[in-house]
Amino acid sequence: MKFKTNLPQNKKEFILFLMVVSILSVNIIAPLIMWLEFGFTKEVYLSAFQTMPFIWLSVILLVPLIVEPLASKFVSLFSDKHDGFNSKILFNVLFSVLILSIILTTIAPWIALREISIESFQTFFLRWPKNFFIAFWIELLIAQPIARFVMIKLHSSTKTVKAS
Repeated sequence: MKFKTNLPQNKKEFILFLMVVSILSVNIIAPLIMWLEFGFTKEVYLSAFQTMPFIWLSVILLVPLIVEPLASKFVSLFSDKHDGFNSKILFNVLFSVLILSIILTTIAPWIALREISIESFQTFFLRWPKNFFIAFWIELLIAQPIARFVMIKLHSSTKTVKAS
């Protein structure tokens, strides 16, 4: 039952779900990572704020094209058809964040600096664990629950409309 009420059931709902998760995630994760790396200053936030639309576009493109298909395969490998909703959601968040954090740890600096450099690869193992940790908890505790709440409200409102 939770799969039908808490998750998107069609492409329009998937787009809404993706918008909610991605906007929340990018607006929380990007500044937090930048602040931890360069200090908690207004200048650092403004610098992060300037790159966030481009990072958000990357996320919007990466999720349906790469992240979702791969994460779905990993979830099916590591979960059983009898596993509950929370188990499958946890695996989905884990694998989605794992894949996206690996990609964004590499390309986000390119976007921010507006140039492709080898430095992303040289510093990958220093930056990725922190990025993954931050993104995982933001997704698990903030972005995904809010997006699922939006789905619950959307589905309950459509049931009310259909019933009338």
